Amino acid sequence: MTEAKRLSRCLIEAIGCSRREAELYIEGGWVTVDGEVVDLPQFPVQNRQVQLLPGAKAEPPEPVTLMLNQAPGLDETAALASITPQSQAAAFDIGKRVLKGHFRQLRCLAPLQPGATGLQVFTQDWRTARKLTAEFGKLEQEYLVEVQGTLQADGLERLKRGVAAKGQALPPVKASWQNETHLRIALKAPTPGVVAQLCTAVGLTVVSLRRLRLGGVSMGKLPLGQWRYLGPQERF
Repeated sequence: MTEAKRLSRCLIEAIGCSRREAELYIEGGWVTVDGEVVDLPQFPVQNRQVQLLPGAKAEPPEPVTLMLNQAPGLDETAALASITPQSQAAAFDIGKRVLKGHFRQLRCLAPLQPGATGLQVFTQDWRTARKLTAEFGKLEQEYLVEVQGTLQADGLERLKRGVAAKGQALPPVKASWQNETHLRIALKAPTPGVVAQLCTAVGLTVVSLRRLRLGGVSMGKLPLGQWRYLGPQERF
């Protein structure tokens, strides 16, 4: 019985490239085994057809940032586990080849408010990670807040000026009604629970909280539980 070989070895023998080139081709999603893309250089191959796709480049794959419309009841770990090739939003397909490597070493550096759903960001791109780490406090976050209760007189103006709750001064925010039961609130560097405190201070109780935007990046009409790639022209 013939012993299985590593995919990288099979590619080296097939096209005469170096080991490093073989690894780059494979990790970049340019190599198929019996017609299916395999991006693991150590993948065992035995009596199967290995091919290099047209246009292949022996370059490291570009790191990615993924935007998820996080469903209710998920923490960061469960939200990350929900990101699979099958849960990509078809309507937001920008033509980027989906690689298994895109789901490795993802970090969440822009946490949602406690109990919130909506826009969650996972990245393996050091440039995005640096931006979110160094400037997170400067990025405006916009939430759609479902509320119940009766807004106090001049409640929106008070939110815009800044209110006090239990002797603590809360920051001024941008606030407007989207409809009879939903407020849009935008603020920078929200501390845990601050949106609920803001609403309570003007007579409202938060029913649900959904992040719509982080800095200059909006979730748009991304379906619940699905994800998309950060576009090349989008900037936080």
